[in-house]
Amino acid sequence: MYADDKIRIGMKENGENVYISPSMCCRHGLIAGATGSGKTITLKVLAESFSDMGVPVFLADVKGDLAGMCMPGRDTEDMQSRLEKFGLKESGFEYHGYPAVFWDLYGKKGIPLRTTISEMGPDLMAAVLGLNDLQTALLAVIFKIADDQGLLLIDTKDLKAIVNYVSDNHKDFEADYGKIAPVSLAAIVREIVALEMKGAEQFFGETAIDIRDFFSTGPEGRGVINILDSSSLINDPTLYSMFMMYLLSELFETLPEVGDQAKPKFVFFFDEAHLLFSGASKELMTKIEQVVKLIRSKGVGVYFATQNPSDIPDGVMNQLGNKIEHALHAYTPAEQKKVKAAAEGLRENPEFNTYETLMSLGTGEAVVSFLGEDGVPGLAQKVAILPPQSQMGEIDAATRDTEIKSAGLYTKYAESYDPESACEFLKRKGVEEEEARAAALRAAEEEKEAQKAKLAEEKARQAEEREAQKAKEKEERDAARAREKAEKEALKEKEKEARTMKTAAKSVGNSVAGTVGREVGKSVGSSFGKFGKTLGGNVGASIGRGIIGTLFKIK
Repeated sequence: MYADDKIRIGMKENGENVYISPSMCCRHGLIAGATGSGKTITLKVLAESFSDMGVPVFLADVKGDLAGMCMPGRDTEDMQSRLEKFGLKESGFEYHGYPAVFWDLYGKKGIPLRTTISEMGPDLMAAVLGLNDLQTALLAVIFKIADDQGLLLIDTKDLKAIVNYVSDNHKDFEADYGKIAPVSLAAIVREIVALEMKGAEQFFGETAIDIRDFFSTGPEGRGVINILDSSSLINDPTLYSMFMMYLLSELFETLPEVGDQAKPKFVFFFDEAHLLFSGASKELMTKIEQVVKLIRSKGVGVYFATQNPSDIPDGVMNQLGNKIEHALHAYTPAEQKKVKAAAEGLRENPEFNTYETLMSLGTGEAVVSFLGEDGVPGLAQKVAILPPQSQMGEIDAATRDTEIKSAGLYTKYAESYDPESACEFLKRKGVEEEEARAAALRAAEEEKEAQKAKLAEEKARQAEEREAQKAKEKEERDAARAREKAEKEALKEKEKEARTMKTAAKSVGNSVAGTVGREVGKSVGSSFGKFGKTLGGNVGASIGRGIIGTLFKIK
């Protein structure tokens, strides 16, 4: 409850009120206690007080019972007795709801809450993925390559696409970015897939949350209470811690340095904080400690709510100046040791035994220690926590739906969209490169076919020339043969004519020679009588024919 510029958190048994100084609220705080001890009520009272101060708040609603903060509290008999106990009836206590905006990573019980891989950044992404030093360095290189090439990393498919792209083309990048091991990149992809299986795909996308939208006030100047429904999210501690850590980091990186302030600019509640630290990698733990240590200079207070103070690592616990510890139960020696450690972490008050008091606190009671104006932790004090002014418990679905859709930010974040980012660009580039390779292959095949056709044409031409040459040679041979044959025929004809002429000449010669010889023989032989004439004629004819035959033979 905010009054007199202070936060009244509870009342001691002697009726003395206990306050937290607003100027010390950026020194962070702890709300611890066993189940049913009253942690949720304390968280509500603190959140209401910050809202009354005009300070926006962000808190995770793990069980759904913080949603009632948007509605006025109910005036029951129990509340009447509590108001009487704390003397609140005379102090201006009134029931009223607070300006609230409901968020939900899954978009079912609140406005969808998303961010992008680029906004998450390589350092936090590496811490969430649990990467080793080499893999962390490579992831930073991946982000640098994406940035240099103008590629948006919106969701996990974009991150996988760019990692695989760099792996496939690592030799092309090594000259500018150093040695890139595909094996390490494959390990990063496996971690991304594991994160997707835990539901991270719901978290990454557009429209990404603008952290400045948390910094708003309601109509009466009260700070808006941003309530993240974590009833489903809490089932996945990795995703829950990743998101909460992202918001803290984003607050740290976005807000300017302001130094010490009269009151916080923003207060962040980490409910079920043990989920953030349980199983967290060394890198993530270092990141958490760093952010918690430095973020107070940005005017942000961080309050961790958990069942036992031992859930908070020492490096973080050392930064928590304001402590509210409800009943701590111890049934084993190990648990008793934890309670003793919690008691020793508070500034001892000689008026009571802190350990025994922590073990015996009733519901709604706590041992508290707050920083004074000088920054020194106050003595541990046993107090009863004030009741909240808003409704305790859940709200019905219709009321929640009305609250969600009436929020001014609903239209901004309700619908998601998938812009042109690394995955689409690289997919298109891959298609284009594949098409280019196919076109080059087709061109090569066409060139090859053209060469084959040209070669075949040349071969055909050469074959045609050979055939033409063969035909020409055959024609020449045939012509030569024809000429030779013709010459032979002509010679034969000439010889035949010669023989014919010779025969004819011989015949004529024989006839003439015979006739001449006969006449000569007859003339010679006539002197010997008729017989001599006949014989002379025959002998003369024979001699004449013989002479002619001899002449023709000689020729």
